[in-house]
Amino acid sequence: MSRTSLFYFSLLSFINLSISVNAQTLSLKQAVNTALSNYGTIKAKDNYANASKSSIQQAKREYLPNFSLSAQQDYGTINGQNGPQYGLGGLGTASSGPSLEKQNWNAAFGGLYLANVNWDFFTFGKIRERIKIADAAYQRDKNDLEQEKFQQEIRVSAAYLNLLAAQRLSKSQQKNLDRAVTFKNTAVIRAKNGLIAGVDSSFAKAEVSSAKIALTKAKDLEQEQANRLGVLMGLTATSYDLDTASITRIPGNLLEDTVIKNSHPLLKFYQNRVDVSQQQVNYFKKLYYPTFSFFGVMQGRGSGFSPGYALDQTAYSTSYTDGINPTRGNYLIGIGMTWNLSTLLKNRPQVRAQEYISQGLKEEYNLVDQQLKAQLALAETKLTNALANYREAPIQVKAASDAYLQKNTLYKNGLTTLVDLTQALFTLNRAETDRDIAFTNVWQALLLKSAALGNYDLFINEF
Repeated sequence: MSRTSLFYFSLLSFINLSISVNAQTLSLKQAVNTALSNYGTIKAKDNYANASKSSIQQAKREYLPNFSLSAQQDYGTINGQNGPQYGLGGLGTASSGPSLEKQNWNAAFGGLYLANVNWDFFTFGKIRERIKIADAAYQRDKNDLEQEKFQQEIRVSAAYLNLLAAQRLSKSQQKNLDRAVTFKNTAVIRAKNGLIAGVDSSFAKAEVSSAKIALTKAKDLEQEQANRLGVLMGLTATSYDLDTASITRIPGNLLEDTVIKNSHPLLKFYQNRVDVSQQQVNYFKKLYYPTFSFFGVMQGRGSGFSPGYALDQTAYSTSYTDGINPTRGNYLIGIGMTWNLSTLLKNRPQVRAQEYISQGLKEEYNLVDQQLKAQLALAETKLTNALANYREAPIQVKAASDAYLQKNTLYKNGLTTLVDLTQALFTLNRAETDRDIAFTNVWQALLLKSAALGNYDLFINEF
């Protein structure tokens, strides 16, 4: 391969690579799947749901007893003193020794070793209610994730349809510009030959400028919609080659499903919020009851002070090994009950407050239900209107196209004015724009109905 051929091959490869990066062929299902995988809010709520799931395991392990091990080795004196004391806030010491007549500073090593078991074996359902709260919170967060996915599917689909409409509008404006340019070229030639007035040529140039401005605005709208779709998909690409095959027809199941069900992702999420609050009410009520506990302790203790130290203050050893070696042991087992009677008064306002919260969440549920019903009624109306416009749009385009062809032929033969031709051109452009919007509006109305019903399959299965 020659250097020239190699250069052109490399240039062609670079151009193809640039096109593949900037323009991506994208179906609606691909766009939705990409958004569900990449969008930050969905990733965040997935982590929140996993955290709530782990909280269930943590709540279940509250059934397990507490088992503690403790070891300490100390060095100090053991001067004792008769009298009551209370180690407030852990500021007391546990020195035990004889009450001598005067202070001395004899010091030795000591050790204390503990194994402790504490098990709340009967709590009147407190732990069980905590598990229910954790499970309800997990269901809430899981359904929050599902409703977020559903909302994202709707948002991406709407952005996809908007981009499709914007691209169709750009094509219509390009066709309108092409007609205006052809019309201008004809007018310029005829004006030079003295067949029409020179002002017609200027007027034709003005129409071309107007068509260019309209095309620029359409391209600008297309870019905005492409950017919005890219953001919803979690991508940075700004140019997409979309699948236009499906939108050239109307969907087939427009009249199916007219009742909002409790399985709607948004309603399920709001119902889960109520469930979590109600479980918290039940848990707060359980705090009125006492707790029965089993406990057991094994203790080993060593000391550098001998048993005869009370009579002979020289009977101690400063050896470290003598002090930390456990020479005495004790055990203790028992059953206890703790019941803070003041909770009967303290918890009642907390229960009432949570009950008010539950009622507030129910009202929010009712509000969302009302909004969805209103949205469904609006969607049905929009579907009816969009279908009517869809059927009229081809008729309007055909009539406007025939009128433009007629006026253009008459103008070329000097049988009509430039104003009549311009009006026909404007009418044709408006008809094509209405057609493009009418095609998209049918799908937008179906998407609105799908969102109101909570059934995305109603929409996506048509693609």
